[in-house]
Amino acid sequence: MLESGIKNQKTITVQEKDTAAAHGSGLLPVFATPALIALMENTAMESVQPYLSEGEGTVGTRIDVKHMAATAVGGEVTCESALVEVDRRRLVFAVRAADVHGTVVGEGTHERFIVNNEKFMAKLK
Repeated sequence: MLESGIKNQKTITVQEKDTAAAHGSGLLPVFATPALIALMENTAMESVQPYLSEGEGTVGTRIDVKHMAATAVGGEVTCESALVEVDRRRLVFAVRAADVHGTVVGEGTHERFIVNNEKFMAKLK
């Protein structure tokens, strides 16, 4: 059973594919906001997956994040997620990312819903 307090941490090294220029969200070769959000979603998703029943997963439904500092290619970013609310199938996480110098790159909240993977995909057909 899922309860508040589940945490996860994930570190990446920013690559060219992670830049604003590569994502089309800007022109500069710095860590893109879409890449930051993907890191946050992935960190949260991985934290709860071991607690779900077979055939279940989570889907992201909401994110409210401030991207506060730039990170160059080659820089390391560590994301931390903490499950702060469980409301039946709705999960709310606090997410925070920082660089190796301790500078906060971004922070906010992320919401996910638990789904039955097969039923979820069947709705799309």
